[in-house]
Amino acid sequence: MPRKLLKKYMPNEEKLKQHKHLSWLGHYIHEPNLWHLNRKSVARAFFVGLFCAFLPIPMQMLVAALFAIGLKSNLPISIGLVWITNPITMPPIFYCAYRVGDFLIGDPNNTVAFEMSMEFLQNSISVIWWPLLFGSIICGLFFGTVAYFAIQGFWAWHVNRSWKKRSDKQ
Repeated sequence: MPRKLLKKYMPNEEKLKQHKHLSWLGHYIHEPNLWHLNRKSVARAFFVGLFCAFLPIPMQMLVAALFAIGLKSNLPISIGLVWITNPITMPPIFYCAYRVGDFLIGDPNNTVAFEMSMEFLQNSISVIWWPLLFGSIICGLFFGTVAYFAIQGFWAWHVNRSWKKRSDKQ
């Protein structure tokens, strides 16, 4: 994956390290692997970001940051990908995750007529929480793994193509 393209859209590393809301991370935020743009750190960042995007919890960005630090993935990409689930995309994504969880759990006694309303969520959360959580984790693992291997493959393809172009010019 072209580093120049990624660096163009990346936030300034030094500004982020000095941000007052990130000070609680202490020396962990100064880990160089959190800021490198290489095949491994970017692929891990896609896994972390997509996995955390599917978690039906508040503060997904914080969870993504902690996973990024633990797995030494690119921090800005990990956090940025969490925004795949935003207020517009959240209902269909979590509905699909619920359906996946409900299908995989396969509880025939669980017949909930799903509807998009806050009243439904408040009244049915005790019934839908387990299929939603299970489906979200399964979807997060699936899409995170697919993205991880897709980035690995795309990065290798791009490097090979660049080397081939370079050797063809000589």
